[in-house]
Amino acid sequence: MALYTHHLPAWKKKEVEDIKKHSGEFSLVGLVDMYGIPATQVQQIRRNLRGTATIKMTRNTLIKHAFEEIGGDKAAVSKYISGHSALIFTNENPFKLFKTLEKTKTKMAAKPGEIAPEDIIVHKGPTSFKPGPIVGDLQQAGIPAAIEAGKVRIRETKTIVKKGQAVTRKQAEVLAKLDIKPMDIGLLLQVAYFEGDMYEPSVLAIDEDKILAQIALAGRQAFNLSLNAGIPTKETIVPMITKAAREARALGIEASIYEKDVIDAIIGKAYRETVALKGITEGK
Repeated sequence: MALYTHHLPAWKKKEVEDIKKHSGEFSLVGLVDMYGIPATQVQQIRRNLRGTATIKMTRNTLIKHAFEEIGGDKAAVSKYISGHSALIFTNENPFKLFKTLEKTKTKMAAKPGEIAPEDIIVHKGPTSFKPGPIVGDLQQAGIPAAIEAGKVRIRETKTIVKKGQAVTRKQAEVLAKLDIKPMDIGLLLQVAYFEGDMYEPSVLAIDEDKILAQIALAGRQAFNLSLNAGIPTKETIVPMITKAAREARALGIEASIYEKDVIDAIIGKAYRETVALKGITEGK
């Protein structure tokens, strides 16, 4: 038995061996934070990931033991253990895994002390509440409220908790009553080890629409540069010939070069100029 596990009870040794076995069977091994996820949602997430990824929940100390025994670059995975870490194994690349995990998130009511992931905004308008203590509760939470037509109405749109701030007990109570669920609950990827590299969430959280728009813009700019610089490519050769033909025709008309392809246009131009000149002279 390896140095790190010779003193462990049998069940812990088995856990460590299972982690090592899975790490060798899958191309990606990562850590996810499961803090605050209700057990029912954990089961639902497992079902959603079936066939795509495997989640293994165990003690952080055993995860650390396993990766110390694995050694090499992969051992650095244990440095990211924090909170309620669990292991995730898959053969997907880290970008696909991150996107898949984002889809498992659901909205939940905020609890006192939780940090707002985004500005929490309460919009103005009528509520379903009848006049009563709720008016004072709303005002204490920083939400301007009044009674109109026998119902409680929020008088103006208000940001009651800014991104990064903690939700107070009163704010949490009021948000729950208003059925506002600002918290994203789901598996939070802490790190992924894939093909010799470590991937952190900040690298994986890409805006696909933004990237596609940037690629499309770069494509248009490259096309215009090639066209205007006269660099023939498969994509620009036809527009270049069309542009050259159009410019050659315009030059022929302007310089009155009597070729069969422009003679009609030259005559038309001369006729228009004659009519215009006649109009000027007759006007005088």
